[in-house]
Amino acid sequence: MSELRIGIDLGGTKIEAAVIDPASQVVARSRAATPRHDYDGIIETIGELVETVTRGLGLDGAPLGICTPGSLSPRSGLLRNSNTVVMNGKPFPTDISKHLGRDVRTANDADCLALSEATDGAAAGAASVFGAILGTGCGGGVVIDGRLLQGANGVAGEWGHNPLPWPRRDDPHESPGHPCWCGQLGCQELYLSGTGLELDYKLHNNAQRKGQDIVAAADDDPLAAACLERYEDRLARALASVINLLDPEVIVLGGGLSNTQRLYTNLPQRLPKYVFSDVLHTRIVQAQHGDASGVRGAAWLWPAATPQ
Repeated sequence: MSELRIGIDLGGTKIEAAVIDPASQVVARSRAATPRHDYDGIIETIGELVETVTRGLGLDGAPLGICTPGSLSPRSGLLRNSNTVVMNGKPFPTDISKHLGRDVRTANDADCLALSEATDGAAAGAASVFGAILGTGCGGGVVIDGRLLQGANGVAGEWGHNPLPWPRRDDPHESPGHPCWCGQLGCQELYLSGTGLELDYKLHNNAQRKGQDIVAAADDDPLAAACLERYEDRLARALASVINLLDPEVIVLGGGLSNTQRLYTNLPQRLPKYVFSDVLHTRIVQAQHGDASGVRGAAWLWPAATPQ
């Protein structure tokens, strides 16, 4: 039982706990609603879930990782940039470790996606992996030789808050770019997230439409098709900048828009225009574990023990 590990996915609407065995199988799982306006309630709920999934397994010393919204400041040790705003400015790792009576490791959702898929998912065995979340927001994570790269400032892979590359002069919505909540203009999150897709449709057509409806209608509706084509070109530009900088073996897409199957045909055709290379071997793949990547990646924040 000592080789079992515990993962927690702390989301905006739910908290999930799971116990993972060395063969990557989930042996116990439990979920609860997130008390998103109650910091102490979040701590208590995590404690209850850990007790539930570990009951009878003898896991007092098992590794425990937590997938959190936002990231930790290496200067203060406090959580920042969390959309569960009650957690911002709080020493979450210290508080939850004290409450549980065990050491914990934390990383954000995009980091956990990348680590999960690099460990036992769609990018298993790859030496370099970039994981991109295309959901309500847009984030990224980097895994090198099976280990998560968190960076000197704790922001490695924070892809969503880079500017959209090569803005098109014929598109007034790309230059100077939309104002972002972070204070900058033209951040990729405003174009590559599901929210960004819906905003683009509204700006070009003066009409509201849900992202999933835009994707579903793209084969038959010219307005939806044009919106999705703009999205694909922007995503290709953004991923090309990642390739030009990191040159990863695999890019894994997660989040709701990763379920758009035409991306895996169209992106490889669009990327060569923007990648600074005469060859393009980087694979673009869909996350294998889907919504479970958070809890699985959290569990893998503690690497397997090295045999003596």
